[in-house]
Amino acid sequence: MIEVKYFGAVAEKTQCTFENVVSSNISLQDLLQDLEEKYKFESLSFSVAVNQKIVSKTTDYALKTSDIVALLPPFAGG
Repeated sequence: MIEVKYFGAVAEKTQCTFENVVSSNISLQDLLQDLEEKYKFESLSFSVAVNQKIVSKTTDYALKTSDIVALLPPFAGG
C-alpha cells in the first residue's frame, strides 16, 4: 500500500489530507496520472516528494508498497 499525502491547495481540491493507494509495481508517473483523472488537478502547481525527497514528476520512478508520496504546494523563498 502506498500512502499519498496532500498539502495546501491539493488538499483543498481532494478534500482530504491523505489516502492509501492499493497498488503494486506502479510508477510515480502512473500514480500521478491516476490521481489527475480522479481529482482533475488541472492548473494546480505542486511538487512531488517520495519518502521526504523531492523528485521530478517526469521521473520514471518505480514505487514500492511502503513508499510515502507527498504532493506539496509551491515553495516561497525568504
